[in-house]
Amino acid sequence: MEKFEALGLKGEILKGIADLGFETPSPIQEKVIPVILNGGEDIVALAQTGTGKTAAFGLPLLQRLNTDVNTTQVLILSPTRELCMQIGNDFKNYAKYLPKIRIACVYGGTDIRRQIRDIEHGVHVIVATPGRLCDLINRDAVDIQNVERIVLDEADEMLNMGFKEDLNYILDEIPTRQNIYLFSATMPKEVERIARHYLKNPLEISVGKKNQGADTVSHQYYQVRAKDCYETLRRVIDCAPDMYAIIFTRTKIDAREIAHKLQKDGIDCDALHGDLSQNQRDDVMARFRSKRLKVLVATDVAARGLDVDNLTHVINYNLPEDVESYTHRSGRTGRAGKEGISVAIIHSKETGKLRRIENTLKKKFEYKSVPGGEEICRAQLIYYADKIIDSEGHETLTPYEDELFEKFNNLTKEQLIQKIVSYEFGRLLKKYANVPDLNLSEDERKDNGGKKSGRGERGGRQERQEDYTFTVFSVNVGKDDGLTPRELIDIINQNSPKRSLEIGSIRILDNKTKFEVDVTGIDNFPKYFRNADYDGLPFFLTEVGRGEVSNSGSGNRSRGKNNFGGGRSGSGNNGRKFRKGDDSFGGSKKRDRGGSKGRSEKRKRK
Repeated sequence: MEKFEALGLKGEILKGIADLGFETPSPIQEKVIPVILNGGEDIVALAQTGTGKTAAFGLPLLQRLNTDVNTTQVLILSPTRELCMQIGNDFKNYAKYLPKIRIACVYGGTDIRRQIRDIEHGVHVIVATPGRLCDLINRDAVDIQNVERIVLDEADEMLNMGFKEDLNYILDEIPTRQNIYLFSATMPKEVERIARHYLKNPLEISVGKKNQGADTVSHQYYQVRAKDCYETLRRVIDCAPDMYAIIFTRTKIDAREIAHKLQKDGIDCDALHGDLSQNQRDDVMARFRSKRLKVLVATDVAARGLDVDNLTHVINYNLPEDVESYTHRSGRTGRAGKEGISVAIIHSKETGKLRRIENTLKKKFEYKSVPGGEEICRAQLIYYADKIIDSEGHETLTPYEDELFEKFNNLTKEQLIQKIVSYEFGRLLKKYANVPDLNLSEDERKDNGGKKSGRGERGGRQERQEDYTFTVFSVNVGKDDGLTPRELIDIINQNSPKRSLEIGSIRILDNKTKFEVDVTGIDNFPKYFRNADYDGLPFFLTEVGRGEVSNSGSGNRSRGKNNFGGGRSGSGNNGRKFRKGDDSFGGSKKRDRGGSKGRSEKRKRK
């Protein structure tokens, strides 16, 4: 492998990255840096998080800046505030010995007036979240007409978060751009579409395969009864005393509940979800990054764009709805060449979803037995013993030695160890003294694994009807409003009084959406959505019923109970397959000049 010197970087930049400890470029850096330095080609780069993407585009872009011109020449778009701040800090570190370069970060959740003042002083590089940059454009507070090079970092995440209209608007505002560099961990069809529309004959660079996880991550799963999922989670954590992990849940209600339970069980953790203020979020992340928290419990939305080094585990308490989300979750561990573990805790009805993820990633998940009490206690005691042996503290005990030795004089070495262990671990040993075996029998696992579910598999729809009682609902937002299946699922989960609802088929029409959900045990389900909204548009939910439903207003009736349009819509039983076009990028549709407020007002007039 080459050294950075061989890639064509100049001395000031080499000196800056040497101070950061950079010695040898990563594969993505080795491939991307020379291309950007030479100029002329757009790039689509596929690489997992933690592979050094920021330096791959940052170092050559800094070198190509013309500091004699006081204009914004480089624009970097990222999905979240945290990632935006990280990229900005990295750029400033890279440019340590290039004092004339000015960099500004603009993102939501902070004073826009201060960001405007920073830009007014003149900047060469803007690192921005799409929403905040659109607000600045609409205020005429930023001039990006002369931007020459654009980076779309974590492109799949930006589209997943609903920034497609913002991206269209921003890219259409920069007619003179020379190059676009698109970086993504996965390549769903939406990302491929934006690449086709905006990039010119891009060079494709990959350090992995499409939609495939990193080779440094091993994938494991525990299969238990649904009622045993939390107890399994607690045992997995207790059996790994050196764990430093993110636990992913489907909803913010789950995140709060699980974090609260873990705290009661004595585990240092906290939750990260959408109800936290920015100050609360910053506090949680500061404690997690400093490792005062052992685990962080988070939703996918809350954890997007987080950059935390040295995670040992990612734990999927709920499997995500799509493979791309699982790839992003698992990619948060096993970074920078280090080994990591991605754990899935599943119940019987999630077996089919796990197999689909395996097939897409081309990776086999290793089945693990739920740890028993003896295994957990042994792991904790050995870890404690190793910490004592490896301790480097040499504080003097001279003033206290006589009294201490006299206290322990009548104890043998074995007795002393037993008393220390009993004092430190008495509660743990009692807790796990006679715990039940949570593992399913081999026959139960085979039966569960052999079930067929989801559309396209013989008998899948019949099984889904037998397992769940679906009710059909309609809502007043649809494809014209930019609604995607993932966003609909997030709204349902966030407002429902019952966590982890089973959602069946989804049909997104132009100005409304119909979907199935099992609301057994919930009275008047629509009342929980009275204060819900989608991007400023009131979210009016109405019950259609449990009988046959008309198909897209075409007059055709669906043949099966609770089935929208036969086999074209999504599958049920946690194995949803969305139709092509429901969540597409949408071409070059120009954003309303009124920003997000303008979009909401436009929708209300429909």
